[in-house]
Amino acid sequence: MEIVVRGRNVEVPEHFRTHVGERLRRIERYDHKLIRIDVELLHERNPRQSDSCQRIELTCKSRGPAVRSEACASDFYAALDQACTRLENRFRRSADRRRVHHGRHTPTSVATATAAVAARGYAVPSGWLAEASSRNGDGPAERPGEALTRPSWREAEAAAPGETEQTAGHSVLVDDHLPGRIVREKQHSAEPMSMDQALFEMELVGHDFYLFADEASGAPSVVYRRKGYDYGVIRLTG
Repeated sequence: MEIVVRGRNVEVPEHFRTHVGERLRRIERYDHKLIRIDVELLHERNPRQSDSCQRIELTCKSRGPAVRSEACASDFYAALDQACTRLENRFRRSADRRRVHHGRHTPTSVATATAAVAARGYAVPSGWLAEASSRNGDGPAERPGEALTRPSWREAEAAAPGETEQTAGHSVLVDDHLPGRIVREKQHSAEPMSMDQALFEMELVGHDFYLFADEASGAPSVVYRRKGYDYGVIRLTG
């Protein structure tokens, strides 16, 4: 398994790269088909966010869907622990789902179970669409450790406005701290899938929405979270 560590406007010392590798090796026991884990570090320079100024994003790539987590803390060691804990929770949920959806034990999807009710003109409660997964809790307590070396303001401002750095699957506009700008562009595969699968993959990456191609209608669609642990779906027509 390959582990790639990169920093955005932050220097990553070798001792922290070693710590990241040791911590992420434990993830392999949840998915033996893991190919690569991308680790991205970002320092928030806003002094009002000193308690959560260090952000870590983890993206696991394997033969199946991508699994992602992120966390913020006052130092990168604590942020890494929180992000790894959330990642492990998502891998456990994925393993539980595979065990349940195997052979004769495969459950009937909510869409199939409620199709007859909807056909008779009765309203189907929105909460029946899918069972919402529990929110991720906070990770372990902060671990003492040497803080990562941060670049000086001169080094941080050295990046030219509009310059982009290429990362796996997307391009990132170098942060020049001006509001109202597009700072990231991402290429997303459009492999057709069911709504239940889209909800499952949304939970794996920890997003509040998920763009996918609906295999039933062929239309570009978005599933998203609503209040009360419900979900919604938006389809393009046309």
